[in-house]
Amino acid sequence: MRCCNVDFCLSVCLSVCLSVCLSVCLSVCLPACLPACLPACLPACLPACLPACLSVCMSVCLSVCLSVCLTQVDARNIDGSTPLCDACAAGSLECVKLLIQHGATVNPPLFTFSPLHEACMGGNSDCVQLMIDVGALMEAHDCHFGTPLHVACARQHFDCAKVLLNAGANVNAAKLHETALHHAAKVKNVDLIELLIEFGGNIYARDNLGKKPINYTSQGSPTNICLEFYENTPLSLQQISRIALRTALGRRALDDVSKLGLPNRITCYLSYQPPPDLDLDFDYF
Repeated sequence: MRCCNVDFCLSVCLSVCLSVCLSVCLSVCLPACLPACLPACLPACLPACLPACLSVCMSVCLSVCLSVCLTQVDARNIDGSTPLCDACAAGSLECVKLLIQHGATVNPPLFTFSPLHEACMGGNSDCVQLMIDVGALMEAHDCHFGTPLHVACARQHFDCAKVLLNAGANVNAAKLHETALHHAAKVKNVDLIELLIEFGGNIYARDNLGKKPINYTSQGSPTNICLEFYENTPLSLQQISRIALRTALGRRALDDVSKLGLPNRITCYLSYQPPPDLDLDFDYF
């Protein structure tokens, strides 16, 4: 993000930050410093004071810069990343919220790495959820990985993959016929494989080389045994029904399921949530 007046922007940032630092220091340090002399308290105060100052100042600096350079909120660096992409990659939830408030583009042009891709790449599940909540496209493809789900599985970020799937991401979306399940098999992650299959991942899908996910595992390895089990054991009617219903509802699934008036245990099952305590689940009886 290039400012039209760098000196002015920096001077304003520093001025505001000094004021904020003083305020934070007084509120954090003063109560601890008064009972004893300053030299004795300073080593104890700094560890508490500095993180608080830095956290507040980062948000303040960004806010000031955005007010001065508002038209540059979607400026791209040499790698093509926007400030929102960088904030998602860093997992800075407050910066992400601030950029969105100032009009940052959530969905960039097709076949470019989106902020949602960056959040998945960095393993920042809170940012993933926030981007989905503000309308990020879960099926957006970039030219290297594919969808955000592909990225989450390739980087073995289980929590990010679960957030995407719970929100209705297409578990069988493919890039060159390669699905997220292929990525999970390649990185030898059994937990991801089981998660994807639970959400309807196709274990028989073949990529552009004609290979199924199991073909990327070693004979007798945990991932091989896992995939072989699912190839030889069909999903139950209960599992198939859940997948069919959620596929039909898409990204509305979580909201719509809760409005169907079903018993709590069924609602939890359809939402991939742990079952409630039977003693408290009065709707079940």
